[in-house]
Amino acid sequence: MEKIFDPEEVIEEFEFLSRDAERVQTETLRKILEENGGAKYLQKWGLDGRTDPESFKACIPLASHNDLEPYIQRIVDGDSSSLLTGKPITTISLSSGTTQGKPKFVPFSDELMESTMQIYRTSFAYRNREFPIRNGKALQFIYGSKQFKTKGGLAAGTATTNVFSGSPYKKTMKAMQSSCCSPDEVIFGSDFYQSLYCHLLCGLIFWDQVEVVSSTFAHSIVHAFRTFEQAWEELCADIRVGCLTNRVTVPSVRTAVSKLLKPNPELADRIYEKCMGLSNWYGLIPELFPNVKYIYGIMTGSMEPYLKKLRHYAGELPLLSADYGSSEGWIGANIDPKLPPESAAYAVLPNIAYFEFIPLTEHVTSQILDNSESTFSSMEPKTVGLTEVKVGEEYEIIFTNFAGLYRYRLGDVVKVTRFHNATPELQFVCRRNLLLNINIDKNTEKDLQLSVEAAAKLLAQEKLEVVDFTSHIDLSTEPGHYVIFWEISGEASEEVLKECCNCLDRSFVDAGYMSSRKVNAIGALELRVLKRGTFHKIIDHYVGLGSALSQFKTPRCVGTNNSKVLQILCNNVVQCYFSTAFG
Repeated sequence: MEKIFDPEEVIEEFEFLSRDAERVQTETLRKILEENGGAKYLQKWGLDGRTDPESFKACIPLASHNDLEPYIQRIVDGDSSSLLTGKPITTISLSSGTTQGKPKFVPFSDELMESTMQIYRTSFAYRNREFPIRNGKALQFIYGSKQFKTKGGLAAGTATTNVFSGSPYKKTMKAMQSSCCSPDEVIFGSDFYQSLYCHLLCGLIFWDQVEVVSSTFAHSIVHAFRTFEQAWEELCADIRVGCLTNRVTVPSVRTAVSKLLKPNPELADRIYEKCMGLSNWYGLIPELFPNVKYIYGIMTGSMEPYLKKLRHYAGELPLLSADYGSSEGWIGANIDPKLPPESAAYAVLPNIAYFEFIPLTEHVTSQILDNSESTFSSMEPKTVGLTEVKVGEEYEIIFTNFAGLYRYRLGDVVKVTRFHNATPELQFVCRRNLLLNINIDKNTEKDLQLSVEAAAKLLAQEKLEVVDFTSHIDLSTEPGHYVIFWEISGEASEEVLKECCNCLDRSFVDAGYMSSRKVNAIGALELRVLKRGTFHKIIDHYVGLGSALSQFKTPRCVGTNNSKVLQILCNNVVQCYFSTAFG
């Protein structure tokens, strides 16, 4: 008989771990090093079987993905010797590829799957205290990409695909009494747009049972309901006659959804009346699904720009930010679900990896930001342990996991907001290597977001909004300048767009940027307005590379190394404006 999920038991386990976080961390490192002590990477640095934190940090250098990539590539190509881990790696995850322009290979293991389930169980337990669900259904906009075999015969797929396709995920979801509206054939369908349409249709079929609307990222939920705005009449027609539209052609998807679809003119009428009665689609989600308790997904970092639109669709429903991790591994769970996403912090689970932190003093921050893809040698910064961080301070995260990543620089900057017992709660600040930087300016992803939000208020006066955005450093002219790409929801006047361009420029308040602009060391900011659907083309590009939409994050700064995406953007520009703000 399947074990019944007990949220209070899970909370009690986390409370126990977090009260003794320092000991748990030491024990976790010992387990990792005992299990993987024979790995060639560890032997190369002369660890010689030692498992204590002091020896580990003295022998093993900080590492970027570039440092470990030669080892990972040998594993991908079929080398089954103990390169990074004691037992062979059999599965590879692909990162989203949105940061560097191409997916990275990352080792995936049973231990990473288990830590994923532990994160899911922990955050659900705390979430269910505040927003209990009653064996209902979840409308999950999740997508698995096709798994494939590497040259060396290893199973490979996106991190989300590896999780969604595993039996531990299905057992955990079942135990948490939160079954997905859509069958597996939809989740793993070969055509993203057909799967999205069927997710919406399955959700409407089970409209009165849906208690949660979720996705890995907030962007996917917004994208789904933007699609609903265009497709709702077709969805109504399918439900009315009980026959699936011809747009769904993937046989497995069509067969699975057709089994759920029966003629239901009453439901079709209900949906039609709801849609006709809505003003600008405000509160769409609770109107369609009246028993929904909350909206759930990752909503921090690069997802924050979608919160305004998500709140528009959600009406009064609470938005709950999901947990903190990456393709390389998990870090923390959201145990304070009532906090708004902008304030969300994540309690580190001390037994899923060994964590270190580089304190970001001004001097060290400059080094980190300028050396994002290489390790330091004699200038390697000192780290502090999980329980040694200080509230209010910012740090770069370093972690060591069971899958062969040692003292790995994840690339994230976080702020410690508080402690839960002896384990810190972290707030995501920015990616360290996503910077707009030409001269002495240093603008982060958050700075870009704030600039776009300020300028978008001018668009709102014309009842328009920024659908999505990204940026680029243009060094083809002297001096170099910032380029902001916007896709907007309609036609804006030239006067308003010129004003938006000036506002974007003025809203970068970094002192280095402002002084550089005033002396013309940085040229006038350029706003390039894109054709509608440009960001859909970018999604298609990443899906074509093997990425799943569940992992898609719009790249907020597109460099020349991401030439295909830059080409898509430049080929779809319809209007250009240069700022006169500092003229």
